[in-house]
Amino acid sequence: MNTESQQQRAVSAYTAFLNTPLDTLLQEHLHAKAESAVLSLFHDVVTSVPAYKNFVAERAINPDLIQTIENFQTLPLITKENYLLRHPLANLCRYGQLEKCDMIAVSSGSTGKPTFWPRFFTDELQIATRFEQIFHDSFAADTRRTLAVICFTLGTWVGGMFTTNCCRYLASKGYPITVITPGNNKEEILRVVQELGTAFDQVVLLGYPPFLKDVIDTGIARGIEWQQYQIKLVMAGEVFSEEWRTLVGERVGFQHPCFDCASLYGTADAGVLGNETPLSICIRRFLAAHPDAARTLFGESRLPTLVQYDPMSRFFEVKEGALLFSGDNGIPLVRYNILDSGGIISYDAMLQFLAEWGFEPVTELQAHRGRGVRNLPFVYVFGRSNFTVSYFGANIYPENVSVGLEQPEIRDWVTGKFVMQVKEDADKNKFLSVVVELAPTQEGSEEKRQAIASSILSQLLRLNSEFANYVPPEYQMPQVSLTPTGDPEYFPVGVKHRYTRR
Repeated sequence: MNTESQQQRAVSAYTAFLNTPLDTLLQEHLHAKAESAVLSLFHDVVTSVPAYKNFVAERAINPDLIQTIENFQTLPLITKENYLLRHPLANLCRYGQLEKCDMIAVSSGSTGKPTFWPRFFTDELQIATRFEQIFHDSFAADTRRTLAVICFTLGTWVGGMFTTNCCRYLASKGYPITVITPGNNKEEILRVVQELGTAFDQVVLLGYPPFLKDVIDTGIARGIEWQQYQIKLVMAGEVFSEEWRTLVGERVGFQHPCFDCASLYGTADAGVLGNETPLSICIRRFLAAHPDAARTLFGESRLPTLVQYDPMSRFFEVKEGALLFSGDNGIPLVRYNILDSGGIISYDAMLQFLAEWGFEPVTELQAHRGRGVRNLPFVYVFGRSNFTVSYFGANIYPENVSVGLEQPEIRDWVTGKFVMQVKEDADKNKFLSVVVELAPTQEGSEEKRQAIASSILSQLLRLNSEFANYVPPEYQMPQVSLTPTGDPEYFPVGVKHRYTRR
């Protein structure tokens, strides 16, 4: 039985967080051995977590034999199905004590059945460091009065409350950050920004990318001049293109896209696993403009989310294209398969690869403020592969179509939402159907429909070599149909949008 009191755990972790500058912490982690840390995590979890002790025993594994990273990599993967759903919630926590966690979040998951994720205050503190990286390195919020506007959904879902707490911890560490929580109430967000925004040096909106874009576009339609608020964005939950970042940046007045926004690779299962940095954004923008380099690096015709991570906080591995991670939480996870596909690239390997393509991102960033270059490894994450459609054997990704709708001549006509599917005509010939949602003030026309179809086609040909080579030219032009905003069949209001249909 663990005798350390909740009070001691909380006080020692909070004191360390408050008193350790970000630079010191990341420097210490740079020289620490992530392999030894993850082995220690395994030995701690196998002795203290009833469900994991049982999981290992059922598979006749002797924990004493797991002494090297090679031994560790023979351990079976845990998943929701084989581990989390097979044990009572308390048994997934240390010593079977759910009451030692002080918060529970809910994720609906792809199955729609909710999963509960308990955590304690100390779990949030280690995630607060990811927010600190963004607020310090990207937004220089240590020197600027900052209003943080939480636009993630509040309630049991993980985004809103977790983000709110992490931003408040930064304030208690001395950052001049003030937090307000309108949640995903668009009217309240717009009111808050207009009434409070000019009292601060900058305003950070934190939320899901499509929702933030909707807030920004609604504000523009009402005459809000976003530029006067020095808007910054923190996002999570969806892959977006660099064209999208540029478009939204132009609408709110970004000075430097690499420093004015950042996306989190976050999950209800374990908080934030990694975050975009000025360096990762700079690299991703280069790769977006050089699809051949991106394809060589990532092996696919779509641009993944690219973030940096701290291996002492979240230890990543890749097995057959699947990302696994290990990390300490209310429910500690060892070699957890989160069902994301992607890969990891060391800092040195990334810079070497880019040098071979004639690009020096560090030099590029130093021309700005010298912040945002950290010697941390990279992890890249593709969206779940079940959102692709297969057409003449070519995998077509929603990300490819999005770029077509984000071109300057198209983007004001549309919301960015679409549904793509492969259909058959009366002669049983396949065609690629793309239903596109028009922006609120727009009406459809044949001219717009053709322009949108041509724009989608040109980006598919540019970005997706499978499409260009597998699909016969006479079948390449997508058949586009336009619907008004909120069409009940394709774009029902208030429902999480799906970009593909089978």
